Amino acid sequence: MKKMVFAAATGAVLGLLATSQIAGPLLAQQADDNSSVYEQLDLFGDIFERIRSGYVEEVDDRELIEAAINGMLTSLDPHSSYLSPEAAQRMRVSTSGEFGGLGIEVTQEEGWVKVVSPMDGTPAEAAGIMAGDFITAVDGESVLGLTLNEAVTLMRGPVGAEIIVTIVREDEPEPFDVSIIRDTITLTAVRSRTEGNAVVLRVTTFNEQTFPNLRDGLEEQVAAAGGFDNIDGIVLDLRNNPGGLLSQAVFVADAFLEEGEITSTRGRNPADGDRFNATAGDLAEGKPIVVLINGGSASASEIVAGALQDHRRAIVVGTNSFGKGSVQTVVPLGGDGAMRLTTARYYTPSGRSIQALGISPDIIVEQPRAQPVTAEDEEETRQRTEAGLRGSLENDSLTEDELRQIEEDRARAEAAAELREDDYQLAYAIDILKGLTALGDR
Repeated sequence: MKKMVFAAATGAVLGLLATSQIAGPLLAQQADDNSSVYEQLDLFGDIFERIRSGYVEEVDDRELIEAAINGMLTSLDPHSSYLSPEAAQRMRVSTSGEFGGLGIEVTQEEGWVKVVSPMDGTPAEAAGIMAGDFITAVDGESVLGLTLNEAVTLMRGPVGAEIIVTIVREDEPEPFDVSIIRDTITLTAVRSRTEGNAVVLRVTTFNEQTFPNLRDGLEEQVAAAGGFDNIDGIVLDLRNNPGGLLSQAVFVADAFLEEGEITSTRGRNPADGDRFNATAGDLAEGKPIVVLINGGSASASEIVAGALQDHRRAIVVGTNSFGKGSVQTVVPLGGDGAMRLTTARYYTPSGRSIQALGISPDIIVEQPRAQPVTAEDEEETRQRTEAGLRGSLENDSLTEDELRQIEEDRARAEAAAELREDDYQLAYAIDILKGLTALGDR
């Protein structure tokens, strides 16, 4: 105790000496800084008044101030912005799972609107909008120079109304127009099904329904298969999932991890950092997991993929993810508006920040573009077999049960072949689970 008191006393003495020597210059510098800030605020007020009195048309004071606030926030990064009362209400509705619009998640890059991903089962997906597309105009009006919120507002409108968006795509030589009919977007957070012996959990967004949907969907598919003994594993499909609520990402990763860190967040002040850890319990009961990602997998999707990858709980397959490694805090403001402010970066359990880098898959698998099939192609791929030859001998060594089993195996193989044509990445993931199960049986 004496040593502690002594050390504290010494520190106090040193502090007094230091203060007497440097307090003057520090206080002067602080005063200069404050003076500069006040001068800038006076400048803002002067410009505001000149606009009100001298602009060629009458301006709305509220809109002018909101635009100034939004300009201040959007100058920080693409994800910080001011939300008007209307925009704040739309955000609250969207996180609950239903809203009106086209069904695309967008960001802003160099003044243009960039598609993070189209959402499953929405007008944008049906119209062929792809992750990475740039929207340069809406109904002929350029979006260059608009804030992200302004561009989004431009794309909103009555359900059932047509909108024409001009798209610039990397591998297309010229911009082209796409017609989309606005609709009410009802997001099903998780769609579950069984392909072969694999349970496929397609997670489209991270809203309040995501974890309950995932848990219930997995239980339903496993029960229909007759238990975990009858499935090879789980495919967690996070492709074109733009993210959402951080809490739901933590719940989903925790669902398959027994212990350990899921993610951590670090802000400007180290004391404001946070860490999220897994709790005991694995919904998959140790079955192998393959996570599918692509360039449309962002934010919360990357938290889940990174956590399962770092803990070697899953094999990550697909293409590099979007690379949004920042956390936004929504701060309610007066007048029912809100401020969305980037307050931290998040990190995977191994300490990786994926900001602007993304999650790199363990196995890179591109999704081939569909090619038109001609009659000549079908003729070339059609194979002649012994059974097709006139007068060929029959196989008399198999029982009826064995023949039935062969037919069932053949039907499953044909279904797998069809899946490769429809979704090569998913078929690849299911093949991995089959291989892992075969090795486990040995």
